[in-house]
Amino acid sequence: MLKPIEDLFERILWSSRLVVLVAVIASLGVSLVMFYVASVDAIQLVGHAFHYHVESAHNLAAKVELRTMIVAHVVEIVDGYLLAAIMLIFSLGLYELFISRIEIAEKSELASRVLLIRSLDDLKDRLAKVILLVLVVKFFEYALHLKIDGALDLLCLAGGIVLVAAALYLTHGKPGSSKH
Repeated sequence: MLKPIEDLFERILWSSRLVVLVAVIASLGVSLVMFYVASVDAIQLVGHAFHYHVESAHNLAAKVELRTMIVAHVVEIVDGYLLAAIMLIFSLGLYELFISRIEIAEKSELASRVLLIRSLDDLKDRLAKVILLVLVVKFFEYALHLKIDGALDLLCLAGGIVLVAAALYLTHGKPGSSKH
């Protein structure tokens, strides 16, 4: 008598995983929006680059300021694309973990390096690496605008660079390991 109730409950419980589709679709949408935003920023950057030639002919200080602004803009674009990639990986990972394998991805040589997610640990590892890249880019962006007023400021910047390098080194694993 309890077997039909148990079967029904298990069927409902198993089907409840489909609620993850909301997160998959929303994450994919956010990813597409971020790709669009970063692409618009890249197009706007071309407009700033045209002004660079004009400024370089007239005023050296304005040229340096514009160059710093252009480099900061490039960093923002990289940051936007990395964020878009995080959301895409997250969307694909959730889909593969909770809904179904993406068969076309399993047949692709590229997918095995980036997109095939076999466990939550795989998803966390892939997301952590991309998030670390975003943080490195943000650090670089802040370093561009840093006003160095003394030796202590320079020492703090150098310490930050060492910490970023150490974080990147530690995420690559040991030589000969299976980590990418």
